[in-house]
Formats: sequence, C-alpha cells, structure tokens
Amino acid sequence: MDILEPAFMQRALLAALLVGITAPAIGTFLVQRRQALMGDGIGHVALTGVGLGFLLNASPVWIATAVCVAGAVVMELIRSYGKARGDIALAMLFYGGMAGGVMLTSLSDAGSNANLVSYLFGSITTVSEDDMVAICVLAAFVILVTIGLRRQLFAICQDEEFARVTGLPVRLLNLLVAITAAVTVTVAMRVVGLLLVSALMVIPVAASQQIARSFAMTFGLAMGIGVLVAVSGTATSYYVDVPSGATIVLLAIGVFVALTALAAPLARRRARRTEAAEGCTLRVPEARTATDDVRV
Repeated sequence: MDILEPAFMQRALLAALLVGITAPAIGTFLVQRRQALMGDGIGHVALTGVGLGFLLNASPVWIATAVCVAGAVVMELIRSYGKARGDIALAMLFYGGMAGGVMLTSLSDAGSNANLVSYLFGSITTVSEDDMVAICVLAAFVILVTIGLRRQLFAICQDEEFARVTGLPVRLLNLLVAITAAVTVTVAMRVVGLLLVSALMVIPVAASQQIARSFAMTFGLAMGIGVLVAVSGTATSYYVDVPSGATIVLLAIGVFVALTALAAPLARRRARRTEAAEGCTLRVPEARTATDDVRV
C-alpha cells in the first residue's frame, strides 16, 4: 500500500485514528448536555494558543492546549454561575480568541497566514513527530476520562441535581468535561482543523443516535463512525489532493444522511417485533366443562 510509505502519511493516519476515537467520545457527553457547539467556541480560543506558540517559538500544540484548558474553565464557570450576560461574555471570549490568534501570528517571525490556515482547516502534511507525541499523550488522557468515568459523566449530563444528591462531585466533573473537550480540540486541530473539529464531535454522535437504542450503543457506535470517517477522509485527501478536514466532515455528513434514511425502516421493523412479542398468548377453551359451573 503506497499510502503507508510516506512517513507523514503514517503520522497522519495515526493522528486521524486517535481523533476519530476522542472527538465523538467527548462529543457524546456534550450532545447529551446540549452543548454541541462548545467545541467550536474552544476552537476559536485555541487560535490564540497557536499564535502564542508561533510568537514564543514553542510547540503550538502544547501552548494551544494550555490556552484551551484555561478558556474551557472560564466557559464552564460562566455557565455554572449563570451570569445574566453570560452569552455576551462567551461571545467576547470566542471572537477575542480568534482575533488574538491572528494578531499574535502576524507579530511572530515563525508564523504566517499559510501556517494559520493549516491549523484552521487541517493539513495531513503538517503533522510532525513532535505533534504526534503531543497528540498521543493528550488522546490517552481523553480516552481514559471518557471511558473510565463514563457512568459518572453520563449522570451529570443527564441530571445534575440527581447526581449531586447521589454524592457525585458535580462541579469537578463539569470542569473535567470542559477540560477534556479543550484537550480534544488540540488533538484534532492538525487533522480536522480548529474551525471543523466541532463537527467531528457532534455529527458522528447525531448519526449514531438515529439507530442506537441506548447510551452505551450511541457511545460505541459514534466512536466507530468517527474512526471510519477520519481515517477514510485522511486517505481520500491523500489520493485526491483535497483538504483533510473538509473531506472528513463531508463524509461524516454522508454517514448521518445514510443512517437517517435507515432509521424509519428500522423503527417500523422494531415496532412490528414489539407488537408480535406483546401479542396475546392465552388460549381460550373451546367449550365449557362441568367444573366451570358455579353453584350457589
């Protein structure tokens, strides 16, 4: 397979595999708590981290991770305390992050508009060995949190008050969800891009919800779809010479459309099975016997 011969494609495919697992994994919880666009907001903030990395001649991935985590914590605190002007504060945070990234990149010697575009929309040729080390470490953290604490995270996403009554550290777990989402953004930005990473968090989850009947099935199927579209999109971008991020997102939308079309026939089939299972199985005697008579 010639696709595995170039070193950059080996790194890109491994990164795509990790992105396909991590993005839908944390995206399942974000969709459950109706924060589907949180990844998009964090992606705006991450741009400041990328620009700061260029300015300091440091790894943009690690600097973006630190900035994203700080931004995600601020976003969660605004959400938790329910500020009256919380939406305005979040908007200023998002667009300020993007403006700061563009400004810092323009002030740096190492950065350029071409480099910035590769972070915004993803580029398989720019995944370096140093990036792979960071991506593997951060992806391991996301997988450990989302799989190891899936029951606790599901509880707070489903009903925070009930989770608090049961003794779960709700505030700490909420912060952990926000931090994990921030880490996932930096994991995915080299392959999918900061402006498209939210799509990979949401679309595979929405697609799996069309046919899944439980949270566990949704969780597993979303990661499977994520891996499929991420690896397929990266391979397609290599052969067709198109942007990897856009290809991955379009493939994810295609899977969503296909599963949506299958959802109605599957629902009717399940309904027929349920009706058959719940049908009356009692046998009515053909004739009364003498023992059926009631004597007074």
